[in-house]
Amino acid sequence: MAKKKVLFECQACGFQSSKWMGKCPNCNAWDQFMELSAKEMELLKEIQSHATNAKNQALSITEVQEEHHERFSSGDSELDLVLGGGVVPGSLTLIGGSPGVGKSTLLLKIGANLAQSGKKVLYVSGEESLGQIKIRANRLEANHPNLYLLSEIDLALIFAELSKQSYDILIVDSIQTLYSQAISSAPGSVSQVREITFELMRYSKERRVATFIIGHITKEGSIAGPRVLEHMVDTVLYFEGDANRELRLLRGFKNRFGSTSEVGIFEMTEQGLLSATDISKKFFNRGRNQAGSAITVIMEGSRPIILEVQALVAESSGSSPKRSATGYEQNRLTMLLALLERKLDLPLNGYDVFINIAGGIKINETAADLAIVAAIISSFRDRVISHESIFIGEVSLIGDIRDVYHLETRLKEAKTHGFEKAIVAKKPSAKEDLIKCYEVNEVEKLIDWM
Repeated sequence: MAKKKVLFECQACGFQSSKWMGKCPNCNAWDQFMELSAKEMELLKEIQSHATNAKNQALSITEVQEEHHERFSSGDSELDLVLGGGVVPGSLTLIGGSPGVGKSTLLLKIGANLAQSGKKVLYVSGEESLGQIKIRANRLEANHPNLYLLSEIDLALIFAELSKQSYDILIVDSIQTLYSQAISSAPGSVSQVREITFELMRYSKERRVATFIIGHITKEGSIAGPRVLEHMVDTVLYFEGDANRELRLLRGFKNRFGSTSEVGIFEMTEQGLLSATDISKKFFNRGRNQAGSAITVIMEGSRPIILEVQALVAESSGSSPKRSATGYEQNRLTMLLALLERKLDLPLNGYDVFINIAGGIKINETAADLAIVAAIISSFRDRVISHESIFIGEVSLIGDIRDVYHLETRLKEAKTHGFEKAIVAKKPSAKEDLIKCYEVNEVEKLIDWM
């Protein structure tokens, strides 16, 4: 008699093992392993088969026909930008973010926009009653006859409602609150999330219904549930931003129909989340010049954004000086401080150094290195930097200042806002009239310029 195959799965992260373990080696959670039932193991095989065997016969790439995705606008320019130009029929989009950041608010408004354009939208909520959603819809001016609301957590009843009418858009808020009667585990468990996502994916592809799923995130900032959840969907978007601040960023981390480099910027108002049409002045201040402040230009996808970098250097009262960075990578700050000590003989090992990126935005590129260095030197020496100047450049580990991509685009944006000087690694070769540029190719020469 063949031995029965047993598989255990961590309910916190989805890690699988052939034996039960008290502590998960993947996420370090305790007492989270549960044995998968025969139904769950069958579902897992079906998902893996669907992912790997979509076409069994190999074709020469010259024989494959290119697919053209017809898109339609969501009614929001920022969301269209992140999605790659609009919503694709039959696509499955996962949106994650911390509580209160505005996921439900955004999708209810998007649902109203699509309903107003003539599409039939079903908004399914497992967290709020219809009356609660109606209050938010009144505030957002999102009332439209083509927008249907359903407060339900049973997947079978949701599909029953979907079978009654032909919907173009399905919004699920949230995936962790739904449950399927085919799985015995509780809502939000790994098995339930996987089963429900798979069924929604199958329905979305067969009926060509564009589906948006809201997902909760863990303390580490990743979407709760198994990693297969992100593999199954077509697009993964993350909402970033402090609930106490008005600006929100929507980043794409996976997109089968477009680029993941674009970022949507929204502003939270009394009318809900609105596309931030004029965001340029929200990240820097052209007021009174003060020591420790420098201006730079970063690229978020194809969009240049002018930022103010703030630095505070103060004598340390302890034996171990503090290093703190808000919106900037901590390890990179440590590297720049070590470089300044080595190249410029600045005694920063006896000073606390704090870095802040104004406006709550996070920098994910190295073009702001030069501005970080300038702000630190400005604060250390109590020397004011003119806010008519911007700093653009990457600082290497050996002290060189290196050129960055899209420099001309950054300089055009700076000129639009009245900046007169730019400190860069190399002057652009463009013949058009840009702002006056000063070449600084070493950190030591930055001191001479300042």
